[in-house]
Amino acid sequence: MTPDLPAPRRFGLAASKLHRAAPDGGLLTWARQSASAIRQTELRLHAVGGAYATLSRSAELGGYEGLVPYPSGGDGGLMRLVSHIAGGVDAGQSLDGIVYLIDPVDPSSLYPEALALKRQCVTHGKPFVSTVAGAIEWMAVEAVHAGRADPGHAALLDLTGRHLALIAHDALKDRMVDFAAEHFDLLCRAGSRVATGTTGQRLNELAWSRGWPPATPWVRRCLSGPLGGDAQIAELVLDQRCEKVLFFEDPHVARQHEADIQLLDRAVCSVSRHASCANSPAMARRWAQAVAQVTPA
Repeated sequence: MTPDLPAPRRFGLAASKLHRAAPDGGLLTWARQSASAIRQTELRLHAVGGAYATLSRSAELGGYEGLVPYPSGGDGGLMRLVSHIAGGVDAGQSLDGIVYLIDPVDPSSLYPEALALKRQCVTHGKPFVSTVAGAIEWMAVEAVHAGRADPGHAALLDLTGRHLALIAHDALKDRMVDFAAEHFDLLCRAGSRVATGTTGQRLNELAWSRGWPPATPWVRRCLSGPLGGDAQIAELVLDQRCEKVLFFEDPHVARQHEADIQLLDRAVCSVSRHASCANSPAMARRWAQAVAQVTPA
């Protein structure tokens, strides 16, 4: 390992059967496109059951020393990932993030350990990556932060012409406005932006204060989340009219509209090769910093 580079990061890895069952499935597609970044950054992949078996036999990551086996999901592999995202019970167990390629019609994605895995990532501000497109993109993010960026990573992170959604729960609306203010010029590169209710109004007010034409909304406003805004954005995702969702979730409040939030998550996973989601301010900031570094204005 080069002394000047950051220490290798550690990610948990799991994949629904749909993504690991075929040579052209999501897991091996990700491995083919990301193996170089994984090896260059020396990323350690703590892989559950079938995901480990698939990658250990693959041409891309077979024999890779950073591939670490965990038990299958049925034997507690996902539960162990949840614990390790929270820091684990022993020294050296903490993970930096999760790649979990989800099949939205596989009921195992709604098991308590699967839901807890995402919640603990959001709680601790660690990446939770649930789609093939997101996993490919996130390996580029990791490569940039490790000082290993190349032109291919810049292409993956280029925002030109892409369509973004910006959503925040009440307790995190200030964080979303602060994020947009910090990265305003970068977010302006997107082809379009959409947001739910109050968040959208606050983002438009920010943009107008920055000189955006006052008669032109910076974001298209949908309804508030509880009134159907999440579902409206989910439809845009399904139609591939929105490729990136920045959803600042508050894991500490009761969610009367939990079904709407899960609907949006499932929409993103339904178009796994076309869409991705960042679920926390920390994840969004790490992504934006990488984009700014390799695609300067």
